[in-house]
Amino acid sequence: MGDIAGTQAAVSQAFQLEWGRIVAHVIRVTGDWDLAEECAQDAFTRALELWPRDGVPTSPAAWLKTTARNRAIDRLRRTAAGAAKLQEVAMTSATHDAVDQGPSGIGDDRLRLMFTCCHPALPVEAQVALTLRTLAGLTTNEIARAFLVPTETMAKRLVRAKHKIRDAGIPYRVPPADHLPERTGAVLGVLFALFNEGYSASAGADLVRTGLCDEAIRLTRLLAGLMPDAAEASGLLALMVLHNARRDGRVDAAGELVILEEQDRSRWDLAAIREGCDILDAALRLGHPGPYQVQAAIAACHACAPTPDATDWAQIAELYGRLSQMVPTAVVALNRAVAIAMAEGPAAGLRLVEQLEEGGDLADYHLLPATRADLLRRLGQKEQAEVAYRRALALAPTEAERRFLRRRLSEASAAPQTSG
Repeated sequence: MGDIAGTQAAVSQAFQLEWGRIVAHVIRVTGDWDLAEECAQDAFTRALELWPRDGVPTSPAAWLKTTARNRAIDRLRRTAAGAAKLQEVAMTSATHDAVDQGPSGIGDDRLRLMFTCCHPALPVEAQVALTLRTLAGLTTNEIARAFLVPTETMAKRLVRAKHKIRDAGIPYRVPPADHLPERTGAVLGVLFALFNEGYSASAGADLVRTGLCDEAIRLTRLLAGLMPDAAEASGLLALMVLHNARRDGRVDAAGELVILEEQDRSRWDLAAIREGCDILDAALRLGHPGPYQVQAAIAACHACAPTPDATDWAQIAELYGRLSQMVPTAVVALNRAVAIAMAEGPAAGLRLVEQLEEGGDLADYHLLPATRADLLRRLGQKEQAEVAYRRALALAPTEAERRFLRRRLSEASAAPQTSG
C-alpha cells in the first residue's frame, strides 16, 4: 500500500489543475456535457481507489484523461443512442491527441469550453454558473451557496444552460479569429463578474469569498496564458492580482470591513503586487489599451503607495477620466468623484456626487449615499451626513458593510456640527 495521504494530495492537486482540461476533452469527443462531467468524476474516484495500490502515475493528467475518455466510450456502447456517436468517436480517435486548432487558430480544449460557456446566447448568470461547474469543478451546492440561491434553483439554471447549448446548436469551439475580439469581451466580463462576487459579495454575511476570487484568477490566468496577445486578458489578470494582493487587509480579525486608507499595509502581499505590476506592464507594451488595463493601473497606484498620504490621487483621477471615456457608466463617474475629492477636496467631489444623484442611475446603489455621507462628514456637515449614512445603511447588501456604516453613523452623530 502506498502513502494514502500523499495519494489523496496528488489527486486533489490533479483535480485543481486538470478538471477543466479533462471535462473539456470528453465534451469535445462525445458532445455530451453531463456525460463528460460524470466520467471525469469517475476518473478521479478511480484514482483514489487505484493510486494508493499502484502508485501515482508518471503523468497523472494523461491517466485521468484516458480513464475518463474510456469510461465515456463504455457508457456510449451501452445505449442505442450512443451507436452513432461512437462512429464519430472512432473517427476522432486517430487524431484526438493532435493539435486541432480550428478556424480560430487556437486549439486548447479548455479555451473551447470557456468560450462555449460564455456564449452570448446564454444569460450572464448561467455563463458564470456553467463556467464554475465545468471549468472549475465546483459542485452545484457550492455554486448555489456562492450566489445565495437554493441548490434546486442552481441545478435548474445549469440544466437550462446545457439544453440551450444543445438545442440551439451552439458550436463547441473558440470563435474564428475575426470574431475573437468581440467574443473575448464576453468571457472577460464573466470572469470579472466572478471575481467581483468573491471580492465584494453582493449579499450575505461575508464580505469576501476567497474561493471565488481564487477560481476567477486561476481561470483568467489560464485565458491570458492561452491568448498572450490579448492585452485586455492580461489587463484583467493584473487587475485581479493587484486587488487580491490587498485582500487580507480589507477585513480585520473580527471580520469587520476596513476601508483602504485605514488598512494595515503590512498585510498586503508585496510579491503579488509586483507580479500584478509586471503583468500590467507587459499588457501595456502590446499597445492595445482598454478598460481593464486602465483599472489595473488605478489598482497599481493604490497598491504601490507605501502610505495613504503617498497615494497619487491626481493620477488616479486622470485615469478615471480616461476610463469614463471608455466605459461611460455612473459607477465609474462615482469613483472619479471620489478621486477628485481626494485630489482637490471634498467640496469638489460633492458637486459631482450631487450631479449623479440628480441623474438617478444609482438610486439604489448604497455606495452613492455612503460617498455623499463621507464627503459631508469631512466638510463638518453633521446632520446631512447622518441622513446620507442612514440611506446607505438601508441599501447596503452585506452585514459587514452594514456594520461599517453603523460605526460611521455613530461617529458622525458624536461629531460636533460645523457651519462648513
